[in-house]
Amino acid sequence: MKILLLRGEKKMLKGIHFLLTYTCNYECDHCFLYCSPKSQGTFTIKQIKDVLLEAKNIGTVEWIYFEGGEPFLYYPIMVEGIKLAKEQGFKVGIVTNSYWATSLEDAELWLKPFSVLGIDDISISDDTFHYEDVDQSLSKIAKKATDNLKLPSMTICIEEPEVKKEQEKGEPVISGGAMFKGRAVETLIKDLPKRPWDEFDECPYEDLKGLGRIHVDPFGNAHICQGLSIGNFWETPLSELIKNYNPDSHPICEPLIRGGPTQLVKEFNIEHEKDYVDECHLCYLARLSLIDKYPKYLAPRQVYGLE
Repeated sequence: MKILLLRGEKKMLKGIHFLLTYTCNYECDHCFLYCSPKSQGTFTIKQIKDVLLEAKNIGTVEWIYFEGGEPFLYYPIMVEGIKLAKEQGFKVGIVTNSYWATSLEDAELWLKPFSVLGIDDISISDDTFHYEDVDQSLSKIAKKATDNLKLPSMTICIEEPEVKKEQEKGEPVISGGAMFKGRAVETLIKDLPKRPWDEFDECPYEDLKGLGRIHVDPFGNAHICQGLSIGNFWETPLSELIKNYNPDSHPICEPLIRGGPTQLVKEFNIEHEKDYVDECHLCYLARLSLIDKYPKYLAPRQVYGLE
């Protein structure tokens, strides 16, 4: 097998996150992928095998995650994908909303195969976006089941945005952990404090140069950030996409690296409001305005709430 050893800051991909499916049994307000029961797109097992082969070819990947949507909705495909990834020597994790944990006994049945496979992480969403009563949530049952089976697990809690104490500069702090892109732009920004658009001069969240991780979806999009692709790996092998990725020639990443969402707006002379909640808010709306101009790099459309 030919191994592409990717050296240097720009070529150190460590994690590949499968968006196993865009379908989700929930339709959460904070979802930056616009997932819902109506969302389309699910990996086949053959496609998973192809991506795992490319992950080995890349030579630097250590972690494989299965996410969604909700990956447990396609349980047999997920379990087989985890088995294949472990056989290839990767560390493997899952992210789930634990809808399946309707009782402790049932939850342990769902999780038992992962004891055999040697799962390395199970991340469980446990917040009011998923459950009205977090003290009695299915996530609590799922966490208890992972503990009983001695499976490594953690909970993810994203709270409703709330304005907290002011910083030294006199600026209000928005707590909760929600990222203001995707459906969150429609549902969560009302009444939140905003800042001038020209203050957002960097991307504080994603490594647009080093490609520390990417998300891959069933349509072939290799997301450097959700809805921001470096190319389609069904058209060009994933290892080649990573090897040849040049942020300086990417029409969206280059201005973002140079000056954040503010520079993206300036670069394309995008019409805009004066104020935004955060960097993601401005970046998401700027990208949405460019989606028809750069459909290869701003995909899929459903992540932007478009059919």
